[in-house]
Amino acid sequence: MKRFPILLLAALAAVPMAGAQSRSGTTAATFLTIGAGAKGTSLGHAYTSVATGADALFWNPGGASRPYLGRHRGGAFFSHHNWLADIDYNAAAVVVPAGGSGVIGLSIASVDYGSMDVRTVARPEGTGETFDAGDLSFGLTYATPLTPQFHFGGTAKFVSQRIRDMSASTVAFDFGFVLVTDYLNGMQIAASIMNFGGKMTMDGINSESNVDIAPGNAGTSESIPVRIRMDSWDLPIAFKFGVALPVYKSGNMEVVALADANQTNDNNLNSDFGGQFKYGNRTFSFEARVGYKDAFLEDTVDSHLTYGVGLDVQVAKARFGFDFAYVPFDLLDDVRMFDFRIHF
Repeated sequence: MKRFPILLLAALAAVPMAGAQSRSGTTAATFLTIGAGAKGTSLGHAYTSVATGADALFWNPGGASRPYLGRHRGGAFFSHHNWLADIDYNAAAVVVPAGGSGVIGLSIASVDYGSMDVRTVARPEGTGETFDAGDLSFGLTYATPLTPQFHFGGTAKFVSQRIRDMSASTVAFDFGFVLVTDYLNGMQIAASIMNFGGKMTMDGINSESNVDIAPGNAGTSESIPVRIRMDSWDLPIAFKFGVALPVYKSGNMEVVALADANQTNDNNLNSDFGGQFKYGNRTFSFEARVGYKDAFLEDTVDSHLTYGVGLDVQVAKARFGFDFAYVPFDLLDDVRMFDFRIHF
């Protein structure tokens, strides 16, 4: 049994590269894979096993029923950052106790791509018109501990994308669990499946046109209305298996090592790793974090390392937290994320 955690982490670190042709760029709504919040991002997305409270709704709904610091069952979370190319990403969630030991959560994430010029082949510099685009996800979650150590949760969510006069939408589901063991200072094991749902098909007035089905026949109409049939696209379904191992505990200090194996339907099997140092007590805590995401994808991604810090303080019966993450990119602009959270 003592060898089990070591073998588990070794298995996560030994994820082989798949030899099949890459499916990158073959799914819709890829904003669902960005990662909501500075805390999970700064840990290299190796957050499946330790996500708690409101931001767990975006990573593993099973963690939403785990009380923060063992005593705060409710909470709220808000995250904002400028993603690549001046794209605005916002996420917010709230979790409230729902009778017994369960919780109900609401979550929303939105992406604003900004305003862009309409360009055509005849007028590549722009027609003078503009258009915008955006993505949205809205979810309802229920999570509960099935035993004091085993937490399970599920989310039903509405997902939509729009660009100019076209839009697509579908319904998806997330499921996850967390198991807190008695081994090795409380090792945690978790798994989640995210974005399991229907396909997305763009539709709108830009898919409508008028044609002459028999241009060589003078007796046919030149303006028969037709609709272009659009392809349907899968959501980026992701299965994650994670482990959190407290490698050092002494007084108010703790060091935790994290690892996730991540398989999606539009990419190769890969791993995420993170580490967190925490110093805290009942009224104050400080966390320093580092992560390495998308391991074994080599040069197919532009960024691997992530960094961040977090601070929270107790005020009366509530606890207020602030988190910051920094993601350096090789070819693109660096990303900085800011979060605010409250536990009650």
